Amino acid sequence: MAHCLKPCDNLFISSSTTVLSSKPKLKSLPFSLFSFKPSKIAHHFSSSSSSNRTQTVGSNACSFTRTTVEPSDVSQKQNVGKRTDIKKIMILGAGPIVIGQACEFDYSGTQACKALKEEGYEVVLINSNPATIMTDPEMADRTYIEPMTPESVEQIIEKERPDAIPPTMRCLKVAPLITKLEAIKKAEDRELFKDAMKNIGLKTPPSGIGTTLEECMEISKSIGEFLLIIRPAFTLGGSGGGIAYNKDEFETMCKSGLAASVTSQVFVEKSLLGWKEYELEVMRDLADNVVIICSIENIDPMGVHTGDSITVAPAQTLTDKEYQRLRDYSIAVIREIGVECGGSNVQFAVNPEDGEVMVIEMNPRVSRSSALASKATGFPIAKMAAKLFVGYSLDQIPNDITKKTPASFEPSIDYFPGSEAVLTTQMKSVGEYMVVGRTFQESFQKAIRSLECGYSGWGCAPVKELDWDWTELKYSLRVPNPERIHTIYATMKRGMKVYDIHELSLIDKWFLAQFKELKARNSSNLNTYEFYEVKKRGFSDTQIAYATNLIEKEVCLKRSYHPTYKRVDTCAAEFEADTPYMYSSYDFECESAPTKRKKVLILGGGPNRIGQGIEFDYCCCHASFALQEVGYETIMINSNPETVSNDYDTSDHLYFEPLTVEDVLNIIDLERPDGIIVQFGGQTPLELALIIQKYLDEHKPSSASGGRVRIWGTSPDSIDATEDRERFYAILKELQIEQPKGGIAKSEADALAIASEIGYRVVVRPSYVLGGRAMEIVYSDEKLVTYLETAVKVDPDRPVLVDRYLSDAIEIDIDALSDLHGNVGIGGIMEHIEQAGVHSGDSACMIPTKTISPTSLDLIRSWTTKLANTLNVFGLINCQYAITASGEVFLLEANPSASRTAPFVSKAIGWPWAKYASLIMSGMSLHDLGHVAVKEAVLPFEKFQGCDVFLGREMRSTGEIASGPKLPIFRTVFLSLNDLTKPQLGNFARVYLGLGFTIASTSGTAQILELDGIPVERVLKMHEGRPHAGDMIANGQIHLMVVTNTSDDLDQSDGQQLRRMALSYKIPIITTVSGALAAAEAIRSLKSSKIEMISLQDYFLEDRTQIDFSKYSDAKGTLARSRSYSWDDHIRFLKEVVEILTRFITAKHVTQAPYHH
Repeated sequence: MAHCLKPCDNLFISSSTTVLSSKPKLKSLPFSLFSFKPSKIAHHFSSSSSSNRTQTVGSNACSFTRTTVEPSDVSQKQNVGKRTDIKKIMILGAGPIVIGQACEFDYSGTQACKALKEEGYEVVLINSNPATIMTDPEMADRTYIEPMTPESVEQIIEKERPDAIPPTMRCLKVAPLITKLEAIKKAEDRELFKDAMKNIGLKTPPSGIGTTLEECMEISKSIGEFLLIIRPAFTLGGSGGGIAYNKDEFETMCKSGLAASVTSQVFVEKSLLGWKEYELEVMRDLADNVVIICSIENIDPMGVHTGDSITVAPAQTLTDKEYQRLRDYSIAVIREIGVECGGSNVQFAVNPEDGEVMVIEMNPRVSRSSALASKATGFPIAKMAAKLFVGYSLDQIPNDITKKTPASFEPSIDYFPGSEAVLTTQMKSVGEYMVVGRTFQESFQKAIRSLECGYSGWGCAPVKELDWDWTELKYSLRVPNPERIHTIYATMKRGMKVYDIHELSLIDKWFLAQFKELKARNSSNLNTYEFYEVKKRGFSDTQIAYATNLIEKEVCLKRSYHPTYKRVDTCAAEFEADTPYMYSSYDFECESAPTKRKKVLILGGGPNRIGQGIEFDYCCCHASFALQEVGYETIMINSNPETVSNDYDTSDHLYFEPLTVEDVLNIIDLERPDGIIVQFGGQTPLELALIIQKYLDEHKPSSASGGRVRIWGTSPDSIDATEDRERFYAILKELQIEQPKGGIAKSEADALAIASEIGYRVVVRPSYVLGGRAMEIVYSDEKLVTYLETAVKVDPDRPVLVDRYLSDAIEIDIDALSDLHGNVGIGGIMEHIEQAGVHSGDSACMIPTKTISPTSLDLIRSWTTKLANTLNVFGLINCQYAITASGEVFLLEANPSASRTAPFVSKAIGWPWAKYASLIMSGMSLHDLGHVAVKEAVLPFEKFQGCDVFLGREMRSTGEIASGPKLPIFRTVFLSLNDLTKPQLGNFARVYLGLGFTIASTSGTAQILELDGIPVERVLKMHEGRPHAGDMIANGQIHLMVVTNTSDDLDQSDGQQLRRMALSYKIPIITTVSGALAAAEAIRSLKSSKIEMISLQDYFLEDRTQIDFSKYSDAKGTLARSRSYSWDDHIRFLKEVVEILTRFITAKHVTQAPYHH
């Protein structure tokens, strides 16, 4: 298709109010549209049978019946303006970060809270995620960090009595104020949506809805052909769905989809594989004004989930006529569905052969695309939606960017973003990144280097695909995969034509032509003009150095010019932007206006990935807020569109740029800040710290305010000392701090020798990684050699650490602050529920500790203080310790930077930990400046079929708090333990018997139980014959599983298969002994007690103007009662915290992970 600019775009691109009558006075607002979870809560309520409940809510008693009265559309449109009849509004947050629902929903919810408080409403927030800034006490008037379950929400409604609540709370039988419940149902229910599109003359793919496997098979016959798409109803990220190429795959996916859907429905439709996919973000107000915020095009064709595809905004391959047609269709869709007010997302498929258009779906809420569109256009969709929801019209809301235009002014943009590519209709990516540029080629190159996968851009780089044969290359083009974009480069370099690549990949020829032009620029001889041209097309200095056989520093000197910076302004420069929201380009006019104020540059965390989530973004936001309060101008660099740190009003200046050396140094040269903070963004900025410090030492740049540009906080050299294990081991030896016996291997022979000396099992890992990446527990020489050959490459420049595995230890996390005077304050000492061996990011933990002796705690405090002083820590430090059953204490690692536990500690002890760290970095000292909390992890195993759910030293969780199947309170528990954990078997087996469970076990475990006089049903292992344990799972005869890992290969295979089957059938899985004990005590509590809902603000009512860090050295003191660790201690400890654990266990609302805590 021909490329054409859409109207109103000045592009530089190369080639409601509904009120119940009479008695009921409770009102409802659609704030649940800021996340998907409330829709699931709504389904629970809508399916309940309570038709005559009475509850006092707000200032009046309401009788909840099935009858609702809704005003006419005419009366609605007359009531345009801010609502004054409501005072208190409740918002449901998004809960934990999971695949399909990342921090874009927290960004939207945060915007909503800020907008409503700005309008003077009292805001009540329910969200179970402590890692998000949304649950900071300042964001809402009443904050409940509680499970996102109907029961919890109902209790909080009873307590708070809000005037306005989400419209999805249909158990209350309240008519919605603006977005009708019928509209949400019509958009989310595939059959109703299909009928609605038919009513307005729009096509949808041939399809049908099945509630049983038999019905699904009938639908497939009526469609008449494979390929077929299976989409479970009411799920995010395509969970449980996929593309079926044959009957067997179809049956498997239908079973999975029926299990994943909260309504036990799957939508079966004809595949449009190869069609082009587009999304339009639409907003509508009560006066029926409709604006198109942004058009988004997927580079990957239909068949790859839009959340996993590289996307471009605005759409590039639509003609003006085609764009106007999709625009008209979007407006017709939002009106037909009945979304009277707020934002929606409409997805289309367009046949590249004849232009035929089909509507794929509509999301009647703020979505992940909304976050991207907001950052791409500068139009704050979630904030505008919140204002619309309380009665404003679009022309009554000013644009925060320009301060001149109203929200009814449709955004125009002259740049576009990208996000990560993966592979099927089921979403698998954890996060995304966004970049902005003047041309597609420039933004695409910036997008590739933002991935943080080792690529400096597209082309001019060594990629493994260059060594592939043609069979491998063609397969990679044909089957969507994370590396397909580099396969395109490899095939073009070998001479494959655009037409042939298109035939295999089905990627639009316009995009392939752009790639071909980029490939043509891979030249080793560049004159001055050509040099400038390749920089305009987004090539990095690293790429140019590779192509011209220079070093990167020489390229930097040769180009002798810097990028200019343009403003995101929502109106293609028609009006001046008031907010400094910048992106780079090699253009003539620079729109950035650096000031001479004292300023601080904060490096963000980049895209979300396993091991690095919104915890680090939380710290970056608090750094910006704190430093603004004391008079600094703050500058943020980040590339993640989902985060609050990348919002235009979080910092004074925002640069939407990749976090690479070149891009960061360019901004340092332009802004000349007094301080640069690298501690808060996680591993990404830490990896840049030494290079930035070297640059500052060589050039000694002065700051805009007249001082020197410096890295604030702990020095990069001290940070490197904790990552370089040889240096770190030397420091520990000098300080006489114990560590697990081990060594540093620079070859395979070294690793084998160290393992032989200390004995198996051993923990092996590389240096300089986050989230325990490539960390593994190995049991033998053979397994160690396999690890070294497949997981890492060991050599003198990349040593591998080999340590003794502490199988009988409990792990401890400690967060502390240290100032420039050597004062150290302990924020919180967290005790892990799992034994050491499970990555701390995957483990449940709590403040304060319960079973650790005072002697051990004193030793931990002493070692942390000594280490902080020796490393000259200036800000945050996190240390991880292990305490064995005999009371030995070992330091596992230390990180003098922000940790993923910082938000949790802040909310558990009531102090904004990252804020204080920022103020310490600015030169303040610590002197200038009673409850139990439990953190849980969220794991994404359901998204990765074939991946074992057993947890180890490599982090696998995507977020914090709880997500997974609900625990049963009786029936059958399956026990299968390895030899190391069998000594504790009898203890918790009796606990489960006492709870009314029947026990089933395989032979080894059953024999021990029988000898102990415990009744047990013997079950065959998978390899021993039929019927085996897997058959019992499939037949619904097992309701809870405790399966620990083993070193035996055959038993390992059995255990992995059982754990995968349990995940598929939504059976809770526990993989540690301590987790089994926790679950048993929590089940006991579920049977006997009621949980009280308490807001975060109520926990911390006392005056906090003066801080006594010594008082809080162990988060309000330790409650330990014994000097050494035992399982009896652990049981007592679990009983004491069981009410808090129960809150999170009851939140197991969707299958995302095994319940291992």
